Amino acid sequence: MTPKILIVEDEPAQRRILEEMVKRFGFEATTADSGTTGLDILLNPGGCKIDLIILDLMMPGMDGLEFLERISGQPSQVPVIVQTAQGSIETVIKAMRAGADDFVVKPINPERLKVSIHNLLKVKALTVEIRRLNAKMGGQLTFDGLIASSAGMANVLRLGRRAAQSNIPVLIEGESGVGKEMVARAIQGESERAGKPFVAVNCGALPENLVESILFGHEKGSFTGATGKHLGKFQEADGGTLFLDEVAELPLEMQVKLLRAIQEGEIDPVGSRRPVKVNIRLISATNRNMIDMVKAGQFREDLYYRLNVYPMTVPPLRERVDDIPALVNHFITRFSAEEGRKIKGIEPDAGAMLQAYGWPGNVRQLENTVFRAIVLCDRDRLAVEDFPQIAALVEGYEVKVPPAPQAEKKAAATSGAAAIIGSGSSLSSGVVSDGMALGIPVVTEGGHVRRLEEVEADMIRLALHRYRGQMSEVARKLGIGRSTLYRKMRDLGLEAKM
Repeated sequence: MTPKILIVEDEPAQRRILEEMVKRFGFEATTADSGTTGLDILLNPGGCKIDLIILDLMMPGMDGLEFLERISGQPSQVPVIVQTAQGSIETVIKAMRAGADDFVVKPINPERLKVSIHNLLKVKALTVEIRRLNAKMGGQLTFDGLIASSAGMANVLRLGRRAAQSNIPVLIEGESGVGKEMVARAIQGESERAGKPFVAVNCGALPENLVESILFGHEKGSFTGATGKHLGKFQEADGGTLFLDEVAELPLEMQVKLLRAIQEGEIDPVGSRRPVKVNIRLISATNRNMIDMVKAGQFREDLYYRLNVYPMTVPPLRERVDDIPALVNHFITRFSAEEGRKIKGIEPDAGAMLQAYGWPGNVRQLENTVFRAIVLCDRDRLAVEDFPQIAALVEGYEVKVPPAPQAEKKAAATSGAAAIIGSGSSLSSGVVSDGMALGIPVVTEGGHVRRLEEVEADMIRLALHRYRGQMSEVARKLGIGRSTLYRKMRDLGLEAKM
């Protein structure tokens, strides 16, 4: 989804210049000729979603400072870049105190503005991700925090919000990986149990001989290995929500005990002399056809109807393709931060390819695919070649991997690394030609080994050229720290040339 930028500028010529700049940077632009008009666009509930604002400080009527004061109380703060012809320190301080995030002076340098926009959008995305993560961990995730704006998810959101208003048992159906647990967390986050414990249990992963102990707990000495008292998942969720994922995988003998726990609101820990009262909200999920399981005698009919009081179905990702761009951007932001990578987004053709794929593993598969692409990518945007497995399965896309030169293959097979590097080759004239790295000679034309510091200097020059002087990336690729890189450049006389 392309970020949308609101330009608030009263001067027509400057407004058009900024609009063309923003479009050339790859963003959508919306313009306003006054602070009042810009405020209406920003606060209009039925209007477009604004991701960033470029604001002129000196305007008739409502000026930039008043505009900043009016939007300062909004729950979702939009980053603001202010611009003015008065670049004094006092002006900067006033704007920043009023809520501005960055500051540019007229006439605006396009590169300076581009860098500012990219940086603020990245900070905003990270802030949103942190807020969503904190809400999830604190049991306060709501449906507004879900990435589910497609038509296919509209019914899920409507039913989920309605379910959150009561304590009714919910059964969420859907294929594996569609995000059933996230829907369950959103139901709790919008209910009166928000902020209370949310305990998730994957029933399909429980060892059969420990299912009862894990769910209901046990007393010390109740069986071999029970060296202490253990609270089960029901007691851990007391006062909050218990989410039974893959509930159809429960053994038949455990289904009877689960039915009693739901009916009576109490459990019997293994080895306990008396039942324990629990107060939980039960949400179950399955990727199986439970009606067929009931007919086949694999699942108790009475328990099924206890669980299936309020059914919901989460559609697979292939039926909500419109959510894919937002999900991809979400995963890019998250994994770029976790991996320390500077990935800004995804190329349009790569995004179209991801939307054309069927995603049998749904959102979970998309998440892992983007994670792998982030690790593979050597640029600032993901491209088709970063998704080779997907490109091979989508018609019209192909990843071409250039084969290694035949001479190098033969040299590697016969003489090892020394034969690949060669001696007395044309590479001795330099390491870079026409912007392409050709190689680094390790011997002189006379056949003598070059000095180590000379080879090291060529390696650093090559890395600096290959990664365009980005020192952090150069140091990482060379396997050394940045301070070590600067010291070597200084010792080798390279610092003054960079």
